[in-house]
Amino acid sequence: MSFDVATSSENDRSYATFQHVVPLIAHFAGPIVVPIIAAVIMWQLKKEQPFLDDHGREATNFQISMALYTLVIIPILAVATCGILAVLYIPLIALNIYGAVRGAIAANKGEYFRYPMCLRLV
Repeated sequence: MSFDVATSSENDRSYATFQHVVPLIAHFAGPIVVPIIAAVIMWQLKKEQPFLDDHGREATNFQISMALYTLVIIPILAVATCGILAVLYIPLIALNIYGAVRGAIAANKGEYFRYPMCLRLV
């Protein structure tokens, strides 16, 4: 499903692109709540516009999902198996990068995007 490029301005498409990229970059800034905060702030600033609301909501849901998956993988699987299953964190990082890049590309084209393995919580 895509928006009419004529109805979504270039500024809207650029902002939607950053709604996917900024939380990914925020992963380098600190704890797992930082990307969630970045996604929520960007979403809340422009949520009255349907195109930006859709992308912001999706990016926020994905960052919450990534935090929940991390909270499951790290303490439960890694500690319970003396670190052996900590390698499961690598595909999670790859999923985060893949999802953010694909979301940014779709947003830049003026299209909807749904992240894989995303819990729709908000």
